Amino acid sequence: MALMEISVVPLGTGTTSVGDYIARIKTLLEEKGLPHRLTDMGTIIEGEVSELLRLAAELHEIPFGAGAKRVFTVIKIDDRRDREVHLGEKVKSVEERLRSEG
Repeated sequence: MALMEISVVPLGTGTTSVGDYIARIKTLLEEKGLPHRLTDMGTIIEGEVSELLRLAAELHEIPFGAGAKRVFTVIKIDDRRDREVHLGEKVKSVEERLRSEG
């Protein structure tokens, strides 16, 4: 499993708000049943790399389908091959280390 963080930013929409576009992205992720977490600066999704790359292309198209004239998408992928990684494990690891320091 890999983790992908994706930020899809519609431009040329006539407003600075992007919430409606992000809601459409969230709806698609829910429909696909993929483990994901919406954050203030992007969305983190868990899956196989090939699946995540196809999904990134699909998510990039959503604002165009809703009338955006330009879309800026940033993706980061953490593909660890020595063990499975799941959403929340990195945060949990850091929190455990902080507790052990105290």
